[in-house]
Parts: sequence; C-alpha cells; structure tokens
Amino acid sequence: MDKEEIINKTIDYVNQTLGMESSECDSSHDLWHVKRVYNNALKIAKNEKDADLFVVQLAALLHDIADWKFHDGDDNVGSKVAREWLEKMNVDEHIMNHVCQIIKDISFKGSGVRTSMKTKEGMIVQDADRLDAIGAIGVARAFAYGGHKGREMHNPNIKPEKHDSFEQYKSSSSPTINHFYEKLFLLKDLMNTETAKEIAEKKHKFMERFLKEFFDEIK
Repeated sequence: MDKEEIINKTIDYVNQTLGMESSECDSSHDLWHVKRVYNNALKIAKNEKDADLFVVQLAALLHDIADWKFHDGDDNVGSKVAREWLEKMNVDEHIMNHVCQIIKDISFKGSGVRTSMKTKEGMIVQDADRLDAIGAIGVARAFAYGGHKGREMHNPNIKPEKHDSFEQYKSSSSPTINHFYEKLFLLKDLMNTETAKEIAEKKHKFMERFLKEFFDEIK
C-alpha cells in the first residue's frame, strides 16, 4: 500500500470515527477541527524545510482520534488507537512510532508543564492544533467545550489558576473565560515555527479585542 492510499484510507477512517454520528467528542473536537488542523499543518509544512509530509499528514489526521478529554483523562488512549489503525495499514514501525509520539505529546498540559516537541514534524502538527485553539475559532471552541462540560461562562469570584501539573489541569472545572488566561493567551508564545508565530499574532489580537468587549458589556 503506497503513502497516498494510506492517507486516503486514514481520511475515511477519521471521517467515520469523528463524523456527526459519532459520540466520541463534542463540536469543539470534531471532524471539522481535524480538517482545519490538517490544512493548517499542510500550510506550515510548505514553509518548513526537510519535514516528512507523510508523518505530518498522519499525525494531523489522527491527533484527536481519541482525545483524553472524552476518555476519562487517559492521555495514552489517542496514541494507542492511532497505533492500532496504523498497524492495520502496515505503516513502517519507525513512522508509526514517530506519529504516535507526536499524538502523545501534542496536548497543552498546563501553564507550568513543558510540552515541547522533539521533531520538526511534531512542531508543525502541534502548531497547527494550537492555531485552531485561538482566534475567532478558538473563542467559539472554548465556549462550545465549556457548554458541553456544563461550566459557567464567567464567574468573577473564581480567579484563573496556574496549573503546575497535567493532573491539576485535567481536573480543572473553571469558567470558560478563565480558560483564556489559563491557556489561550499563552499559546502565541508557545508556537514552534515562524509561520505559526506570524498567524498567531493576528489571532491573539482578536481574542484580546473579544475579551475587552466582553468585559465592557458586563460593566
């Protein structure tokens, strides 16, 4: 099976697993999120020299195939499910290990937790995922997920926290507005590639304008 066929079959697999009929996720981590991340990754990869596009494509497509947020906080489930699929596709062991490591390391795990990627391909896919967490889409996704979890939109009596461990971050149930300070506003400075850094600047400024308007209206 050649690389193009593997990618096409993986696209079909993701469509089936994360489509609207799936109960695996909410609208903030759905098929459309994966498609946006995939497109972001391809865009970034074009500007990055010597990146293995096959690894980038597979990792972008499979990065949320089983998100820990919807599997009782198990941060190993995503790489496990991805590996099972890649084994069916007879993907080379080295490539499979690389893709699964990217999926394992991709998530933001708290402001006090280092989540650096070790490879260029990992940096590209992580940036692609983080770009979809900020800007107008990021705002929409934050409130969609907060609604899914039954969280308060805003509570001035609950202050943002710094999460020094992944366990602390996973167990947080703070209001959605706090999420801007606990994660979203931090992502701009965590981008790995120059392409993503440039895109992130505009998205970051939109979120700042959004929160200014939000608090102006509250007043």
